[in-house]
Amino acid sequence: MDTAAPPAGTARSVFNADHELFRTQVRRFFEREIVPHHRDWERAEIVPREVWLKAGAEGLLCPMMAEEHGGAGADFGYAAIIIEEIARTNASGIGFPLHSDIVVPYIEEFATPARRREWLPRMAKGEIITAIAMTEPGMGSDLKAVKTHARRDGSDWIINGSKTFISNGQNCGLVIVVCKTDPGAGRKGISLICVEEGTPGFTKGRNLEKIGMHAADTSELFFDDVRVPAENLLGEENAGFSYLIRNLPQERLVIAIRAAMSMEVMLQKTIDYAKDRKVFGQTVFDFQHNRFKLAELRAQANMFRVFSDHCLALHMNGGLSIDLAAQAKLLGTEMQNRLLDDCLQMHGGNGYMADYEIGRAWADARVGRIYGGSSEIMKEIIARTL
Repeated sequence: MDTAAPPAGTARSVFNADHELFRTQVRRFFEREIVPHHRDWERAEIVPREVWLKAGAEGLLCPMMAEEHGGAGADFGYAAIIIEEIARTNASGIGFPLHSDIVVPYIEEFATPARRREWLPRMAKGEIITAIAMTEPGMGSDLKAVKTHARRDGSDWIINGSKTFISNGQNCGLVIVVCKTDPGAGRKGISLICVEEGTPGFTKGRNLEKIGMHAADTSELFFDDVRVPAENLLGEENAGFSYLIRNLPQERLVIAIRAAMSMEVMLQKTIDYAKDRKVFGQTVFDFQHNRFKLAELRAQANMFRVFSDHCLALHMNGGLSIDLAAQAKLLGTEMQNRLLDDCLQMHGGNGYMADYEIGRAWADARVGRIYGGSSEIMKEIIARTL
């Protein structure tokens, strides 16, 4: 079975023929440049920057970026296809969506014209890899508790503080720093300021060791009297929280889309394994309990696929609400974790071995319930609409 195709009964209408042609291009790139090397990158705990340059040359970075800045001016469906191909191959170290779909939109919308001209073409080419620094030690998902601060000094900002759990942190050439510019104003005193790699006082800490997503570089970042030009401020001073709230639904949809494809692919691999693996004189699939469990998982995966595509279609038409994105992220990651755990169990001891993809996917998926806003935060967002 082609594991990128949906199971029977879930024909998808969200993508058109041009989208699917692009999927063919993306898949060929992944099979050639990503899949043969990803296990090595997991052991090295980082993806080489050269891969980003190759992806940029293929047009796989920043597909939604305006053509005048080096992008394709495409709709979010093209970004969704890249996300799905990452999930299809379980290439969890590939940070393209964070760069293209989460960080770059802030630059394109809120940076000054001069900064856009300077940075965006290089981001589309993979010459600049981006990150966004929100989380701090002891802060968790509570953005208003940010302690990193910036003060104005003439024509510059001076930034002090530290961040942790920053994806793309080792590779990043530019990071958006979420910081307080009015410390007494809570969430109304937050600004977004860009810091370039090599700026004096900006240092990258260790590449953090994680229980999953081993190829994804995740770092501590430190800011010690980091001086940057005033024009590195994104948008208006003290308006950063409103920008984050407006862009977070897309980040949560990215996570939900990834969960949907991961469930479908890993379920099909488990079905194939169950039909091939023999125990007690028959295949794992021959046991009624296992067939019933797989049938249950198929129904659940189908159900979430329909909801995920509904949210994707809404977003492509500008209609995805904050609470619906939270629902997609909550349901997708919780279901993905349960489904992958059931699939791992059906693999028996092999499922716990890193040589088997299901075990790696299971460990990689666990962070989905945490990053992008924890499941508990998603419930809080949804509860406010009740």
